[in-house]
Amino acid sequence: MRRSILAAVAALAGGDAPAQCGIVDRVRDVAVRSGPAVAPRVDLFPRVAPPDPVPAAAPGVPQLAPAARLPGDEPLPINLPAALRLADARPLVVQAAEASLAAEAGRLQQARALWLPTVAAGVSYTRHDGDQQIVRDGKLTNNSRNELLVGAGPRLSLVPADAVYAPLVARRLVAARTVAVQAAKNDALADTAEAYFRVQEARGRLAGLRDATDKGTALVARIDKLGRGLAAPIEADRARAQLAELDVQLAAARRDWRQASATLTRVLRLNPLAVVEPVEPPDFRVTLIDPRTPVGELLPVALTHRPELANRQALVQAALARVRQEQVRPLVPTVVVQGSAVPGNTLAAGVYSTGVNDRLATVGGRSDLNFQLVWQLENLGFGNRGRVAERRGEQQAALVELLRTQDGIAAEVAQAHADVEAAAAQVPWAAAGLATASATFAANLRGIAETVRAGERLQLVVRPQEAVVALDALSRAYANYYAAVNGYNRAQFRLYRACGYAPSGANPPTVVGGLSGPAAADIASK
Repeated sequence: MRRSILAAVAALAGGDAPAQCGIVDRVRDVAVRSGPAVAPRVDLFPRVAPPDPVPAAAPGVPQLAPAARLPGDEPLPINLPAALRLADARPLVVQAAEASLAAEAGRLQQARALWLPTVAAGVSYTRHDGDQQIVRDGKLTNNSRNELLVGAGPRLSLVPADAVYAPLVARRLVAARTVAVQAAKNDALADTAEAYFRVQEARGRLAGLRDATDKGTALVARIDKLGRGLAAPIEADRARAQLAELDVQLAAARRDWRQASATLTRVLRLNPLAVVEPVEPPDFRVTLIDPRTPVGELLPVALTHRPELANRQALVQAALARVRQEQVRPLVPTVVVQGSAVPGNTLAAGVYSTGVNDRLATVGGRSDLNFQLVWQLENLGFGNRGRVAERRGEQQAALVELLRTQDGIAAEVAQAHADVEAAAAQVPWAAAGLATASATFAANLRGIAETVRAGERLQLVVRPQEAVVALDALSRAYANYYAAVNGYNRAQFRLYRACGYAPSGANPPTVVGGLSGPAAADIASK
């Protein structure tokens, strides 16, 4: 599904994302390459796109030019497909998960080698001076001697319970780490989308405030031209105060743009000093899951495809294998193989030389190998019982964490679905509010220059304070509109992640922003 999302977003952005943003060919696709498949794929939606629940554009919404950066700012142009591709490999959370997987794979390799002996090779020299007891009669005799062995020997202490179950446990842990890597990529993708649309929201609000400021400047100039009999000087001061408030908000919006850019560059590990300039317009919209989809249809998809659940399942299986390992341990003997040709039992065979005092008079071969089968009951068996109880407790804890993760995923899907539903309802109202606020201010600005006669006096059709109120409503409408649009996009990605990034067998994405819903869905289906 993510492959089709990238294709649709790239088509809307106007071309191939990696080519536009200079991304090297090594950047991998963000499609899920592996994951649990414990249930059949669920086709949530038909290929014919439903009517778009979020209209592409409301009549009367001003189409603003993108917010301009300051002359000293370093630009970083990027589009959404490029950001999502970078999220597959560059974030540190992904690299940390991959490093943990590599370490776990090394432990699996060690567990598989438990059947093999350790081989030692080297030189052993022993020197004895003075008396030594004669075993036959217990008397002491002077027996100064030395001996030299050059050779090698095996050493093996094979515990069958470890040799059988340790690789099984390690395989389960490798499986857990593998899906943890996918979970890290999912998190990185969600973080990237969250930061990307924070940048878009800040840019849109900045552009809206810039438009409101320009309109406020025009309003102040028009009020200044009014005669003293038509408008008191306080009317112009009221308009200037509102204009000053807009300038304060403008500076704050530019700060928000830079801070959001720093967050995005931190997630993607790009230049932290750059100001991100998305290629898409600030009211660019992406629909990944139809907001009208019942949450009950999304929950089975999440419980099937979330890698966090597969991770917990693998940990439960590893804990169960450890229980069986401790149950078998006292029943099967330990196999001990070691050399005994020298003290320390390190060498078993080789070239052997010995002699009296300092001389090594004789040279020959020597081989001493010891084989043992040892049954062991730790602390008369009570220690083994304690080990089994400990492992059973760990298994129960792992099972509880699995159930807790499952409940958390269900709650996350419900919450994200509620966010999408609310955002889908907010966008049309915010767009209609912006269109109304824009038309209202334009009418108020025209009305300031029009007069009507009331008796012997001329009066303005629209008082200046009414235009100031309309200007304030316009600035707030811009903020509400861009917050609603980008809040909708963020909610869509949160719901998409909560559902486990279902593979391409699920619904096609609908990309909105200058295209109607069905047309964008047609692009996505290709």
